[in-house]
Amino acid sequence: MILAAFQFTPALGMFLAFVALTLVITYFSARKATGSAAYFAAGRSIKGWQNGLAVAGDYMSAASFLGISGIICLKGYDGFMYSVGFLVAYLTVLFLVAEPLRNVGKYTMADLLAFRMSPRPVRALASLSTLTVSTFYMIAQMVGAGGIIEQLIGVPFAPAVIGVGVLMLVYVVFGGMLATTWVQIIKAILLMGGAFALSIMVLSKHDYSLSTFFEHVSAATYSGTKPAVNLLNPGLAYGATAKNPYGALDFISLALGLVLGTAGLPHILVRFYTVPDAKTARHSVVWATAIIGVFYVLTTFFGFGAATLLKMSDIPLDAKGLPNGNMVAPILAHVLGGELFFAFISAVAFATILAVVAGLTMSASTSFAHDFYSNVIHHGKEPKPGQEVRVARITAFFVGAASIALAIKLGSSVNAAMLVGLAFSVAASANLPVILFSVYWKRFNTMGACAGLSVGLLSSIVLILLSKNGLYPPPAVPPFPLANPGIVSIPLGFLAAIVGTLCTREPSAEAKFIELTVRAATGLGAEKASAH
Repeated sequence: MILAAFQFTPALGMFLAFVALTLVITYFSARKATGSAAYFAAGRSIKGWQNGLAVAGDYMSAASFLGISGIICLKGYDGFMYSVGFLVAYLTVLFLVAEPLRNVGKYTMADLLAFRMSPRPVRALASLSTLTVSTFYMIAQMVGAGGIIEQLIGVPFAPAVIGVGVLMLVYVVFGGMLATTWVQIIKAILLMGGAFALSIMVLSKHDYSLSTFFEHVSAATYSGTKPAVNLLNPGLAYGATAKNPYGALDFISLALGLVLGTAGLPHILVRFYTVPDAKTARHSVVWATAIIGVFYVLTTFFGFGAATLLKMSDIPLDAKGLPNGNMVAPILAHVLGGELFFAFISAVAFATILAVVAGLTMSASTSFAHDFYSNVIHHGKEPKPGQEVRVARITAFFVGAASIALAIKLGSSVNAAMLVGLAFSVAASANLPVILFSVYWKRFNTMGACAGLSVGLLSSIVLILLSKNGLYPPPAVPPFPLANPGIVSIPLGFLAAIVGTLCTREPSAEAKFIELTVRAATGLGAEKASAH
């Protein structure tokens, strides 16, 4: 195997350099993380371009860098649909969610829901949904981290996952949102630099010609099928076959989850509270969309580039004996740029994972401390000064421990992009309906919010468990035939929110709609940046 002869000193050195830099950032951030606004929202002092980089850094996860490149290499055109879905999703965030969320909320999406609704039930369910989505997403990052560290420096999968989890907790517990933001900014810069360099190296092998590149891609085939299939032909992953007659529905289900799920992802939504106002929030989304758009275009080059330049024997096998797509990008970097570039790309992947898991842990712990502890248990009154922050720090340990345990249980054989696709579907099913209806439907009320959150969350989780990604892995025949639940669970979430609303009337929620509309559009009364 290509990695067996490696000396891992350069990769390990770059890992340690990144960790040292981020720990220094965490140290200085910890000195400023005093008070809830500073810890949860970085004092609302992040500039638009900075937040745009941080949002992009939060969004371009291990699934994007490792998982998508592997899926494109192994599944061709169908794998590229992940890139398209992730990018298009930001239009929903830009046009429908970013500005109202920043103007109406304080720290979490539940602040928006509680503005009109009865706060305790909607906050409790929103906190549960946030913890569920964050855990799904975090498992994907942990799986990617464990796999890449295992391949790079020979540390077994379980200790590698634990090590990443410990570093993540250091960032979140001590540095808060400010440290998390700067870790994400640095990671985004490194990732874009690595992606550009890797893409240029791929094109250099095809005479820097796009037409030549795609000619070579069209000649590449995936040998896992008989007869071998051209990677540019759609249907390799989601085409209808005898083994998977629901391929087209699976694709639609995945697309719905990806396009609608981003606007419900908790760790993306909390980023809009770190900026001074809604105008800056919009600017940060424009910055993020541009950066993310360029990155996902580049995934074409190192995904298809790997298919044209690597042999199937170059890609290590996972625990199930199948090619481990999560390792395609680092191996391609070694083939094209040698050991030093391989070390850099691997360090970038490691930085990617650390930044994203820190953001996920931050959003989950913030939601539990602010929504559940302070507003559900203590009726909106913080028991003691600083108690909310302390509870968030304790929650981070529990969320981290649960994610570490589940990632170790699943092992390195699970594709990171697939896990993230499931997280997107849960977010689109539970969170997006109630966010949109809260802002745009006057009749919407507490019963509708609780019904939408409950049914969306429960249906997506149950369908995942009943699919081949849950309790019925192949060769078992799952009761739910699709790999992704979005095509069923997303309409159910919207329908439940509508039915729950129409079953009851809540005059107080309707009376506050005009106030919410004015505040969402103008920013009157919105949370401001702290004095420091």
